[in-house]
Amino acid sequence: MKKILDGMIETMNSVGPPRMTALNELHEAETEGPFSILIGTILSARTKDENTTKVVKKLFSRYKTPKALAKAKVRDVEKLIKSIGFYHVKTKRIIQVASIIDSQYKGKVPENFEKLIELPGVGRKTANCVLVYAFDTPAIPVDTHVHRISNRLGLVDTKMPEETEMELRKKIPKKYWLQINDTFVMYGQNICKPISPMCDICKIKTKCNYYKSKNAS
Repeated sequence: MKKILDGMIETMNSVGPPRMTALNELHEAETEGPFSILIGTILSARTKDENTTKVVKKLFSRYKTPKALAKAKVRDVEKLIKSIGFYHVKTKRIIQVASIIDSQYKGKVPENFEKLIELPGVGRKTANCVLVYAFDTPAIPVDTHVHRISNRLGLVDTKMPEETEMELRKKIPKKYWLQINDTFVMYGQNICKPISPMCDICKIKTKCNYYKSKNAS
């Protein structure tokens, strides 16, 4: 696994330093800690990273705590996040999540996977993202990039992201789990794209089933 991760980073650096993912930017900034990462992950669904980052910064410049967001008016939050997809639904969800965090968890995001997935709008991927980016707890969040690249490489042979997560958990040593999401997502955004992946510059193509099948004589 180390060779794959190192090869991805080497490939990305060969064409210029890749832009950080939105969640890694939130992790590095740690403006409002785990709560901003939880809300940012919910908002990031079907939204470009650069847009997620802008919206989260704008939102937390006004509502800095779960209590403040829990008391916010729907129309005020909608105005702040309307540039992202499904903002009507996401507004209601993040206010509801903020209310639960404030009332049930005394303003602190739970570090427990089972408690995280009980929150509205929080599935396995979001819960795993919070564990990785907010608490540095080993987990494997699987989005479309992680799912696609894992299958292309032949690490898994799966149809659904949840299946991919379970297979990767079995096959990849836990010491690499914290690196998987961020590296695979950056690689998927910059190199191993859904359409026209940049196989010619990829440093790990000899390990890739997709490349081998595409170039089979």
